[in-house]
Amino acid sequence: MNPAFDLFKNRITNPFNFRMFMFTKLPSAWFAGLRIVSLSSNQSVISVQQKWFNKNPFNSIYFAILSMAAEVSTGILCMGSIYNRNPAVSMLVISSQGHFYKKATGKILFTCTDGNQVDEAVERSIATGEGVTVICKSVGTNVKQEIVADFLFTWSFKAKK
Repeated sequence: MNPAFDLFKNRITNPFNFRMFMFTKLPSAWFAGLRIVSLSSNQSVISVQQKWFNKNPFNSIYFAILSMAAEVSTGILCMGSIYNRNPAVSMLVISSQGHFYKKATGKILFTCTDGNQVDEAVERSIATGEGVTVICKSVGTNVKQEIVADFLFTWSFKAKK
């Protein structure tokens, strides 16, 4: 685990800091209303609430908004793992895949529990200097705990020289 993860967590889970991060770096996520529900070194939960801005003509959350929330649930674990690393480590999504099972209405929670695999990939990249990939899964559930969608994101990490 990244020794600076707790510092990252304290900064990013502050609601004002997270909203400012989204406003400046991910404005679409800011408009969509993504929120951090919980964050640990192994798991993150990101929520998105259906509202006028993120709906589709079928009165559910637009698929791209679901994909964005899922990606943030995996990406925040990646960011925590590379935060303040020496050497610095770059990260990049190199592929994504989504499956949709139910109409996404109301509040949807996206959960990723792949923080340990992310940490291992980052450590391998630092140790070898090579690019390392990891596939992270994010599962979106509604208030009834029904799975509405799941996504796979392949992240690439490379330690900078």
